[in-house]
Amino acid sequence: MTTTTLPARATRGVPATRRPQSVGTAVRDVRTMVARETRRQLRSVDGLVTALVLPVAIMLVFVVIFGGAISGGSGDYIDYVVPGVLVMCLGFGSATAATAVAQDMTSGTIDRFKTLPIFGPSALWGHVLASVARNLVSACTVVLVAVALGFRPDAGPLGWVGVVGFAVLAVLAFTWLSAALGLVLSVDASQSVNMLFLFVPYLSSGFVPVDTMPTWLHGFAEHQPFTPIIETLRGLLSGSGDGATAAAATAWLAGTLIVSTTAGSILYHHRTAR
Repeated sequence: MTTTTLPARATRGVPATRRPQSVGTAVRDVRTMVARETRRQLRSVDGLVTALVLPVAIMLVFVVIFGGAISGGSGDYIDYVVPGVLVMCLGFGSATAATAVAQDMTSGTIDRFKTLPIFGPSALWGHVLASVARNLVSACTVVLVAVALGFRPDAGPLGWVGVVGFAVLAVLAFTWLSAALGLVLSVDASQSVNMLFLFVPYLSSGFVPVDTMPTWLHGFAEHQPFTPIIETLRGLLSGSGDGATAAAATAWLAGTLIVSTTAGSILYHHRTAR
């Protein structure tokens, strides 16, 4: 009599190395990746210096060195320039996510994560959320130094809530854009992403009014995204925002966030499915 041995029945649709993911386990995995990225940032001395010292140094250059000449000695220039420095700070700090993601993709880190029963995009979300926390700390540092130098915002309690909410939206949009670029760029090429956030704000109303620029530059300076973003933050800090400008800035940031999140998710799935 012959005994027929049947193969063990596999769980349908669930790979042997993966467990079904719930919302709770996904949140736990993302929290773990945020902690991982935060520890990596704290161990990087040059990264901390760049995130905290560079924005303050830029503000000191414009306020202390150039401020008198630009403002004509009126002393009000610091109230004008701080929003531009803050947006530059948020963008420049967010750009470091491009290099961090590129390093994870090329160093084999993501390949090791693929062998673990964790929420797939948790590593990407870890970079994004850690960037939000780091950049908000950097922005607070800039504001505190600005206040010490004479910056006097007129925003009320609701205005400050708007400032924080708008800053979080900006960091999310900037970081997801940087993360998406980090998925397709090499480590060396990803380091050039910060140039986008470091130099394009100079061609906006962040540091001087658009009217003072050459005529041929007015069109670009008025309609590029950094101008309404900076003007919205300036309005929130001064307590006299403009609804149309805020709508344009929110549209730019929300559009960038949606496109970057979608593109980043598709690219990450494509890169990790190999």
